[in-house]
Amino acid sequence: MSEFEQVAALISLSMGVAWASGLNLYAAMLVLGFAGSTGNIDLPPGLEVLQDPMVMMAAGLMYGVEFFADKTPGVDTAWDSLHTFIRIPAGALLAAGSVGDVTPALQVAAGVLGGSLTTVTHAAKASSRVMINTSPEPFTNWGASIGEDVAVFAGLWAALNHPVLFLVLLVLFILLLIWMLPKLWRGAMLVLRKLGQWLGVVDKDSPPAAVETDDPVAKLQRLQELKQSGALTQEEFEIAKARVLGTGVKPAAEAGDAG
Repeated sequence: MSEFEQVAALISLSMGVAWASGLNLYAAMLVLGFAGSTGNIDLPPGLEVLQDPMVMMAAGLMYGVEFFADKTPGVDTAWDSLHTFIRIPAGALLAAGSVGDVTPALQVAAGVLGGSLTTVTHAAKASSRVMINTSPEPFTNWGASIGEDVAVFAGLWAALNHPVLFLVLLVLFILLLIWMLPKLWRGAMLVLRKLGQWLGVVDKDSPPAAVETDDPVAKLQRLQELKQSGALTQEEFEIAKARVLGTGVKPAAEAGDAG
């Protein structure tokens, strides 16, 4: 194996396990542990613990729990929220362990980059699930969950067997995330705000603040941007616009009742 191939394989394993951890940490642990214990791959010293039978049993048990929790609308969002504190540090540790005992600096760098990749992958998964859960049928949720499971297995297989191909696909994935994450975040915030209004913990007549400025033109432009992005409904836009202009506007529901 040439030096280039060794470096590519090292980066591919490190970033591959970090990426997979953001989607399904326990599946990633199980895949690497099984591959190492069966002799299909030689895990670096920092990851050899994954092939221990006790670790594999624990990962398999938690994968089974996540398999069903991840396919239950509402439960999957709660599960993702809880795993914000598990997937990200675990992804950083696995990425750092995958580079072996080369230098402490390399391990720290791999941990920082791996943790960042796990974070954005987890954020994309969690925010997309919030939006998917607005669908009344469960099939979209099941399809997304199964697709993520397949992506983890296929992605790690590519990272271990075709590292250069995996790295090219990973770069494309990151570019897609850069474009998609702001839209997913705005959509998820809108869904959560609507849920808060339905539960009565958010005032329906109080849309989010537009912009911290005294310039009414800038405020109106910002409100228009929020409406176009989907962060504000038409009714919320009209209420906020009236406040900026200093005029009184009743919500549509109240106007209808008055009529």
